[in-house]
Amino acid sequence: MTPGSNIPLAAARVTVDVSAPVRLDVSGLLLTADGKVRSDDDFIFYNQPNGPGVSYRSGGGSAPDAITVDTAAVPPGIEKIVVTASPDAAGQSFQGVEPTATIRDAADSSVLATFTPPQLGTETALVIVEIYLRNGAWKARAVGQGYANGLAGIATDFGVTVEEPAPAAPPQQVAPPPPAQAPVAPPVRAVDPRLAAPPAPAAPPAPPAAAPGAGKINLDKGRVSLQKHQTVSLVKGGRPLLSQVKMGLGWEPAYRGKDIDLDASVIAFGPQRNHLDSCYFGKLQILGGSIRHSGDNLTGEGGGDDEVITVDLGRLPQEVSGLVFTVNSFSGQKFTEVAKAYCRLIDAASGEELVRFDLTSAEPQTGVMMAKLIRQFSGEWEMTAMGDFVKGRTVRQMVKPAGASL
Repeated sequence: MTPGSNIPLAAARVTVDVSAPVRLDVSGLLLTADGKVRSDDDFIFYNQPNGPGVSYRSGGGSAPDAITVDTAAVPPGIEKIVVTASPDAAGQSFQGVEPTATIRDAADSSVLATFTPPQLGTETALVIVEIYLRNGAWKARAVGQGYANGLAGIATDFGVTVEEPAPAAPPQQVAPPPPAQAPVAPPVRAVDPRLAAPPAPAAPPAPPAAAPGAGKINLDKGRVSLQKHQTVSLVKGGRPLLSQVKMGLGWEPAYRGKDIDLDASVIAFGPQRNHLDSCYFGKLQILGGSIRHSGDNLTGEGGGDDEVITVDLGRLPQEVSGLVFTVNSFSGQKFTEVAKAYCRLIDAASGEELVRFDLTSAEPQTGVMMAKLIRQFSGEWEMTAMGDFVKGRTVRQMVKPAGASL
């Protein structure tokens, strides 16, 4: 499976196990329609292994931990079970660790699907898959959303209470009473000691939404400037942006007087990372005209976008689950000879710039994957800034690395 893809569940009872080169803690959360647990009892993990329709099984270090979901026993009002994972070692991130979730028929252990989230880094916890109810049928969806603040970040996001340890009072001192206007918050309990946040002299910090891979943002607050590998959901006012958008790509020659022929392309993929088609200077329209290319710019000279690719999100065939926007150096120069490379997403109707990603560093390669759009099950699209350099002078040479990036 690829991020955002889904499958119908042919079995009423499924097991999701998550394996990795290091030991992981795997948990499950039962969520209502508002995306929250009803109480801490809906958090299923090693210290609370059983809940309504959901159970936890430890692998004991020699096998993966697993969450089993009996969809027939899930209580009314629960619409989603998310399966999370985090490295067992305190503070360890997923950098260099590739976890794989395997969804099995619980009756005979046959494999229904597998999912390995791509490009993990500083994340210390991960929502890896979800089992959800849609139109009376249960499905599984690949998620791969990372958190830089560990299981505590996931738990608080979904409404599980997390205990904040009180700082110790200095010896032989009595703490002064709180101001009359300051309400005293009731104590909260941590259902899992791993979720307790470390002591801090100030209020708990907000989740680091701007860190690569740490959470997602939307378009409600206007234009978004992305960092490398950060993701923005193309949702405004709670509604998916199902309209025409333009991806503008631009660059300048790093050395005056030296022409560099860069080509912008978009490569379309299906749900199994299968290559559907590529739109570039030699093929200006694909997929029934739902993706169109502005034409070739041979030098990069001139202000504004050098090449523009228009994507009609509402007209894309349903089989299209991912788009990767690439730039390659047809003339063979390396990107160390290119300056001010960027991509930006524009509302085609209003001309408003929605998202911008400025590539501030370069590598001695001939191709770069600038950004990708991934279709979610809900119909919305998510854009992730990439900035990943590869060897490729033509769009054909970009297909394989682009597919691997999904």
